[in-house]
Amino acid sequence: MINIIKKGAGASLVMLLALSSCKKELDRQPFSGIPAADAFATADKCLLSLNGVYDAAQSSPYVDGGNRGYPFGAANIEQGEARGEDMINVAAFFQITYQATYNPTTANNNGQFGALYAMINKANLSNEGFIGAGTAGVITPAVALQYQAECRFLRAMAHHELVINYCRPYRDNNGTLPGVPYREVGLNSAALIEEAKTIPRGTVADVYTKILADLDFAEANLANTSSPVTVRASKGAVIALKQRVKLHMGDWPGAIAEGNKLIPAGAGPYTSPIGGWVLTPSPDGPFITNPTGGSPESVFSIRNDALDGTGVNAALSNMLGAANLGARGLLAISPIIFNKPEWLADDKRRSLLTVQGANANGSNATNNYFTTKYRRYGTMDDFAPQIRYAEVLLNQAEAEARQGTGVDARALDLLNAVRNRSLATPASQAYTAASFADKNAFISAILLERRIEFIGEGKRWPDIHRLAVDPDFSPGGIPGKVANGGQGAALYGIGVAVTIGEAAKPYSDHRFIWPIPDTEVIQNPSFTQNPNY
Repeated sequence: MINIIKKGAGASLVMLLALSSCKKELDRQPFSGIPAADAFATADKCLLSLNGVYDAAQSSPYVDGGNRGYPFGAANIEQGEARGEDMINVAAFFQITYQATYNPTTANNNGQFGALYAMINKANLSNEGFIGAGTAGVITPAVALQYQAECRFLRAMAHHELVINYCRPYRDNNGTLPGVPYREVGLNSAALIEEAKTIPRGTVADVYTKILADLDFAEANLANTSSPVTVRASKGAVIALKQRVKLHMGDWPGAIAEGNKLIPAGAGPYTSPIGGWVLTPSPDGPFITNPTGGSPESVFSIRNDALDGTGVNAALSNMLGAANLGARGLLAISPIIFNKPEWLADDKRRSLLTVQGANANGSNATNNYFTTKYRRYGTMDDFAPQIRYAEVLLNQAEAEARQGTGVDARALDLLNAVRNRSLATPASQAYTAASFADKNAFISAILLERRIEFIGEGKRWPDIHRLAVDPDFSPGGIPGKVANGGQGAALYGIGVAVTIGEAAKPYSDHRFIWPIPDTEVIQNPSFTQNPNY
C-alpha cells in the first residue's frame, strides 16, 4: 500500500507523500489508498496516474493544504514577478516576497519548496509504476517510455525551479556552490523517507547534470510531432527547456545547438520543424486563445480550468488583473519598465496587453497599469504559460549574440522576429546593425526585449538570477523597486523619472536566495541551511 504520512507545515520530505492524496486522478480515489499494483494495473489507470503528475504541477498542496497554484499553476509566475522590479506589489499580499523579508518559516518560499518536491515525488512514483506496467505488458514499451519521458521532463523542470530560487546561479564558481538534493526515487514508505534524509545537497553543477540527463532521456523518448502540443510534454518542449537550462549555465554553444533544432536556418518568419510552433501575428495571440490551449506559440503551459483552477487567492487573472475588471489588482506593471523610452509609445504590447485600471484599493484616483495577458476574471481558468516560442527565439538571439562578434546578423533577425510583430511600422522601426554602438549594446537590447515581451509571465526573476554574476550585464543583485504599495497614475509616462522606494539588495546579501524551510533542515540533517538564515 502507498501509505500516507501526515505532513508538517512546509516539511517537504513528508509533504512528498501527502501530495499523493489527489482530487481527481486514479478513478477519483486517493493515491494513498490504492495498492501500487492496482494504481498501474490498466492502461487507463496508467494514463490517470500520468494526469496526476500534471495535476501536481498545477496544484500541489500549499502550506495550508489549499490550492494556491504551487508550484506551476500560477505561483512560479507570480513569485517570479514579485521578486523582480518590473511589477509593483500594491497590497500586502506579495509584500514578503517583494521586500525580501522572508525567513525559514514564511509561507510563500516554504510553499514553493514543498510543492516542488511533492510534485517530484509523484513524478518518481509514477515513473516507477510505468516501468513496471511496461514490463508487465499493461502498456506497450513505447507508451511506457513516453510516460516516463513526460515524468522526467516535469522532474527536470521542478529541480530547475528549485535551483533558481534556493541556490546561487551556476555561473557563480562554475556550479560548485550548494545545490539541492535531486530526488529520483519515489518515497512511499517511512524507510525510504529515512534514507532520503541522508542525501546531502550536493552542488548546483550536480543538479544541472541530472536535469540535462532527464531532458536527454525525455527528448529521446518523445515523438517528433508536426502540430503544437501545449499542456503535455513534447519533444519540442524538452528541447526548449534544455535551451533555457544551457542559457542559465552560460553554455552559449549548447544553447545554440538546442535552439537550432527548433529554429530553421535562414531569415524569419520562423516555424519550428519540431512541433510546428510559430509566433502569432499579433502579440496578444498567445493569450486570446490561452484558456483553450489553442495558441500555436505556446510550447508548454500548465492547464487551469473552472473546476480545478487556482481560485481567488492565486489565479493569474485575479492577482495580475485590474480590480475594475473583476480582478484583485495586486501586482501592477511598474513604471521601471513601463516608462522606458525603448518600449516605444506605439508598441502594440502597450495597447493590446496593458490597461489602466483600479488597483487593490479600488480607487479610480490611484490607477495603475495592469497586464491583460490573463483575462478570464470570472472563471479564472487562464493556462499558466511556461514556455513560448518567443522565448525560444530570444534565447537563441542572446546565445548567438554572445557567441558572435559585433552585431551578429542571425541574432539581429531573431530579435526583430519577436519585436517587429509589436511595432506600428516595422519597416522604419526595426533594429538594424547601425542601431547599436557595439556588441554589448546589442545584447542589452535583447535583454530589455525579454523584459518587455514577458512582463507578467514570471521570467524576470530567472533572468536576474542567471545574470547575477555576468561580467557585463549583472543587475547587481535584487534590483531597487518602486515602494511596496506605491500607486497612482502619476507614476507613469514614457521617459518619466522613477522613484525607487525599495532599496536594491546586492548579490552578496543572503536574501538574494530563499531560505530552506526550517522543517526540512530539522528533519534532514544533511540538508544545510543557506547562510545567514
